[in-house]
Amino acid sequence: MVTAVDDQAVRAAPAWPALLPWQAQAAAEALARKASWPHAMLITGARGIGKRTLALNFARSLLCETPRTDGFACGACASCSYAAAAQHPDLRMVEPLELEDDGETKVLDTIPVGHIRRLIEWSDLTSHRGVAKVALIVPAELLNANAANALLKTLEEPPPATFLMLVANEPGRLPATVRSRCFRLEAPRPSQDEARQWLEQAGIAKASTVLAQAGGAPLLATALADPAWQDERSVWLAALAKPKSLPAVALASRLEAGAKDERKDRLGLAIDWLAGWTADLARVAAGGEPLRNPDFADALKALAGAVAPVALFRYHRSLMRQRALVAHPLQPRLVAETLLFGYRDLFR
Repeated sequence: MVTAVDDQAVRAAPAWPALLPWQAQAAAEALARKASWPHAMLITGARGIGKRTLALNFARSLLCETPRTDGFACGACASCSYAAAAQHPDLRMVEPLELEDDGETKVLDTIPVGHIRRLIEWSDLTSHRGVAKVALIVPAELLNANAANALLKTLEEPPPATFLMLVANEPGRLPATVRSRCFRLEAPRPSQDEARQWLEQAGIAKASTVLAQAGGAPLLATALADPAWQDERSVWLAALAKPKSLPAVALASRLEAGAKDERKDRLGLAIDWLAGWTADLARVAAGGEPLRNPDFADALKALAGAVAPVALFRYHRSLMRQRALVAHPLQPRLVAETLLFGYRDLFR
């Protein structure tokens, strides 16, 4: 959910979500070294495994005024209370968001340099609570070139007791100059059983199937479990199962069924479906079982022998390149048409 930001797009963080079960050990090991906590940390990992949740819990522990002996936040001091109310003055979140004149929050394609300059101004102020100051940049890979360059000096020489945490799904998109100035922490990923149990406890129907669609990422699976998205996925995959009669134009036009500001997200999801489908085709062709789409196993097996492996590999790579560009200006329907025609051509 997008929440309001101030006119500088540097805002108080939301109330903390609970640490996820599969994060407990990694968090305990990290906080055991709290006395030597790095001033700049890059938290990486796949989408939907809880990196933001982990970073927020680290932040709460760094800001706590009476931390437990194991380094975790006490949950009862003034800082923890401010955090629970989403009003901690020494914690800031920098995101690709901007408050427009009409009061609406606009989602940006990148994190611009102005956001980082204002973050730097905030970092130079005296801490309100006198414990520490923590800033999160999420997702860090959306820093534009000028923003990344502006951040370098602060990453290397932050003010005393000031900690920066960059959260990235795709750290390779960050400049090497940024990555080299950060301590890198790979966020823990749950096992299949841990993720499935967590989803079942959250009341997610067909947890194993949705988890497979999400590539084992449980937080992503909760979003994909939405009945409307499941119905849309079924339409797309049923069409992909019959490539020679694939209605590319009609299928791509479905991206425009929702609000205009939803079209890029719908395109991203469609590319994910295409990528998962073609990866499963390659697995089945090699004698394996589909990972992302086990509910379409029969259709995948029927198609696996009809496509050349090299052409399939090249097409899948093109999908990955296009997925990285989804946040940038583009025309979602036309992009989807091109990708669908390319898929159909694999079977000629």
